[in-house]
Amino acid sequence: MDLVVDRYVLGPFQENCYVVRAERGAPEAAVVDPGDSASQLRLELAGSGARVGAILVTHADVDHIGAVADLAEGTGAEVWAPSGEADVLRTGITRGGGHIRPYEPEHLVSGGDTVTVAGIEFEVVDVPGHSAGHVAYHAGGALFSGDLLFAGSVGRVDLAGGDWDTLLDSVRALADRFPAETVIYPGHGPHTTLGAELARNPFLAELRVS
Repeated sequence: MDLVVDRYVLGPFQENCYVVRAERGAPEAAVVDPGDSASQLRLELAGSGARVGAILVTHADVDHIGAVADLAEGTGAEVWAPSGEADVLRTGITRGGGHIRPYEPEHLVSGGDTVTVAGIEFEVVDVPGHSAGHVAYHAGGALFSGDLLFAGSVGRVDLAGGDWDTLLDSVRALADRFPAETVIYPGHGPHTTLGAELARNPFLAELRVS
């Protein structure tokens, strides 16, 4: 399946929110990590003739979930969130002291689950390291990696729940599981491929010699 993926760079942290459709012109879309600007997202989707069929959350940092409540309540879309990070959505208090509007997610997910929304079957993959309960979503040769892996970099591990060795293990598990041509849609910056990062990302040098 060749997904249609549109990226919206939102908020002061320049976070990537993705609108994912099974094909151009599909009536429903899955929105991954709406971190800010719910009204902008709704206008963009209305302009493309699509409605929000689901909201998928990779992890519960403030720049990735800041617009979850507004978008869910404004569209009626249900939210799928990592089971290990759902308390942040429920309380509205994020690590690092950020605050969001609380929201009770309708669905909790963890690695091995399958989420079928907007005509797309997403595979949930546990990828802790940047945060303890972090997940990624894989569908159609694309991996929505949140803040695990970026083009030329990786997620920070200095906040509560972060761990460097765990992050490397998560990337190693991705390398064992998915082909090199898998497209990585990260939480910040441009998209890349798994193979390119394994070959050239300076932060993954340990994986190239292990």
